[in-house]
Amino acid sequence: HVQLVESGGGLVQPGGSLRLSCAASKLSRANLPLDYYAIAWFRQVPGKEREGVFCVNSEDGVPYYADSVKGRFTISRDSGKNTVYLQMSNLKPEDTAVYYCAAALPVSGYECLAQYDDWGQGTQVTVSS
Repeated sequence: HVQLVESGGGLVQPGGSLRLSCAASKLSRANLPLDYYAIAWFRQVPGKEREGVFCVNSEDGVPYYADSVKGRFTISRDSGKNTVYLQMSNLKPEDTAVYYCAAALPVSGYECLAQYDDWGQGTQVTVSS
């Protein structure tokens, strides 16, 4: 298992940008880097179902973005820091949610997994004027 810590949330006006970070604060016993893992970002609004925003099998995988964020959100990595970033641009009020990153051991042939083993604590993003 890997321990994940999100940061970077906050209040932003519509049309603004934020960059969320998902850092591996503690690696597994095998010392696998975060690049090895399947990574996903989810968001959730109270009273609504959790929504998948992004997922990728591993560092070399083909990323998947939900239609609601495609063209506005982009993933990047800093392997030296074991950190994945979610760059969010042209934010809309409907992007308001708690954002979570998640990780799991990769499954060959699947960019997005049905279940992730490790989750961060979440970071609040509020888009409002």
